[in-house]
Amino acid sequence: MRTVTVEEHFAHPEFFDGPGREFKEQSRSGPRGAKLFEQLSDVGARRLAEMDAAGIDMQLLSLQYPGTEQLAAAEAVAVARGANDFLADVAKKHPTRFAGLAALPTAAPDKAAAELQARVGAGFKGAIINGHNRGRYLDDKFYWPILECAEALEAPIYLHPTRPPQAVIEASYGGFAPEVSWMLSGPGWGWHIETAVHVIRLIVGGAFDRFPKLQVVVGHLGEGLPFMLPRLDINLAPALTKLKRSLGDYLRQNLHYTFGGFFFPATFLDLLLEVGVERIMFSVDYPYGVMARGRAFLEQLPVSAADRERIAHGNAERLFKL
Repeated sequence: MRTVTVEEHFAHPEFFDGPGREFKEQSRSGPRGAKLFEQLSDVGARRLAEMDAAGIDMQLLSLQYPGTEQLAAAEAVAVARGANDFLADVAKKHPTRFAGLAALPTAAPDKAAAELQARVGAGFKGAIINGHNRGRYLDDKFYWPILECAEALEAPIYLHPTRPPQAVIEASYGGFAPEVSWMLSGPGWGWHIETAVHVIRLIVGGAFDRFPKLQVVVGHLGEGLPFMLPRLDINLAPALTKLKRSLGDYLRQNLHYTFGGFFFPATFLDLLLEVGVERIMFSVDYPYGVMARGRAFLEQLPVSAADRERIAHGNAERLFKL
């Protein structure tokens, strides 16, 4: 069975000297950080060997969080171009094993749209956006040139988590030991809720009514959205929102979902029952998820052989034109 994982990360030296310097500094604090730094930096023989051992045929690579979204426009342009040049070279060296999602200078929407158009024309499969841009979300019409371009190119946008704005962190996650607040506002809870809120803002803000063919991908079995989908339908009906469709329709027709790092059978079943198998794709979230564990989870999913093939590779091949 062919396997394609679609939320797998990399970083290069220029990124670690720029927006990723905090991560680089943290990597020196212990063996776990050092290993992550090494794995993110490797897009060659060692990663390929690990993929082979786990039975992963292809990775769709994207720039490590926090990407460019917390940068000023000029720096974001330079970082995005550098990362995309690096990733283009990786994909050129291993075209059957790696493909890329383009980093975008989100703070400069016209330049971001131009970068997306150029990179998709050169073989990239879509874009990665790491959440809000310094507290502003993609429902803000300021960013709609990016969405318009993505729709026209049929280029999916992977909406990756980021930490909430600082005011939210202080109000909702402050008052605990620093290490508890850090985890609670980040991978323990906050950035999943943050991403779910971002998706809801896109829907309620009318982005998918304006760009009905736009496709967005979220990870972690839907960032809690499938669990809340029936409740959203009840309380945010078109009579209130003035949207063309129900929220559930957008979540089933404009969103796709991956499960990297969330190898939880019950949560997977909720996603499957709410959105259907054709909207779910395999991912590991490497290096934060373990390839072998992700592959084992895929093999154990309570689905038919045909549906397992869709999740393993078919849905990704169709969406990203692999």
